[in-house]
Amino acid sequence: MEKERQLTREQLLEMESAPKTKMQRRLDVLVCFCPFIAAIIMFLVYYNMPNIVTNPKPHIFTICVCFFLALYLITLIRGFINKSYFGKVRYKAPLYTVIVLVVMLYDVLTLKTGILKQPFFPCVNTILVAIIEDRKLLLVSTLGSLKLLFTGYFIGGILGLITGVACGYNKKINYWVSPIIKLLGPIPSTTWIPIIMVLVSSLFKGSAFIIGLGVWFAMTIASQNGIQNVDKAYLEAARTLGAKGYQLVFRVAIPHAMPNILQGMTQGMSSACTALLVAEMLGAKAGLGWYIQWQKSWAIYSKMYAAVVLICVIFTAVAFALNVLKKILLRWQEGVVK
Repeated sequence: MEKERQLTREQLLEMESAPKTKMQRRLDVLVCFCPFIAAIIMFLVYYNMPNIVTNPKPHIFTICVCFFLALYLITLIRGFINKSYFGKVRYKAPLYTVIVLVVMLYDVLTLKTGILKQPFFPCVNTILVAIIEDRKLLLVSTLGSLKLLFTGYFIGGILGLITGVACGYNKKINYWVSPIIKLLGPIPSTTWIPIIMVLVSSLFKGSAFIIGLGVWFAMTIASQNGIQNVDKAYLEAARTLGAKGYQLVFRVAIPHAMPNILQGMTQGMSSACTALLVAEMLGAKAGLGWYIQWQKSWAIYSKMYAAVVLICVIFTAVAFALNVLKKILLRWQEGVVK
């Protein structure tokens, strides 16, 4: 039923919008092909403009770019088949074009002209080669970072949800816990690293605690606000129907507070990612943060940037997964997910 309503809304928006002229439709198609045009220009510059530094295995860059262009071509073909999806492709095309041009500009500044000095600013192909050559250690470091990240995130998230629901639903608990939240909340979790590293027996446990502390605060505040904003009429109606205390919490309060809880999960993940890198750079013996510090100490900047690229990819994927989860859980609330 929800799917039918969604389709109906899209059809109504399409009907209400002014029909495009033939010239506008052609312009839209041209915009969609702009990433390919930008890629062709980039390849012409990449292979014809002389290099001032060595560039081993130049084909790696070409293969990677062609792979992403193939993915974009698939989405473009889907857009030509599905008119509603074509709008999304048209919307993203200028962004993809600019990304290609920025990559080309970076290569010109590093590989072709040397305006950005080596080895502090390696070219894109050098970074890609570093990822491939050191893939085993990068994989181990990535798994170590993910293990630490999700250990602290889930522990802090669960404890934060429990604390927030309890404080939002019970005034007596809120009376005693609220001062602690107000005292510890404004302090960045990374501030506690020197103290935690002295007290705990394991660097992993200490790092997980630092990550969990930041997530706990974000989840507590979000859950508490969500529970306190539940319409009292819903609770009274549930009591009238015979709902008990735990049923009021799990069947009424928490579902109604779910948008706030999911927002707290997103904020908690942002805090967790920051704390993860700081903790790994300062004291961990594994992970991408440790890898960055290690390669920086040896002045191998290409591998350092390789780890940075992986961090960006991982954090983007995690944020995307949380957004998908939010859309799934909030399908029943009209207008919550934009």
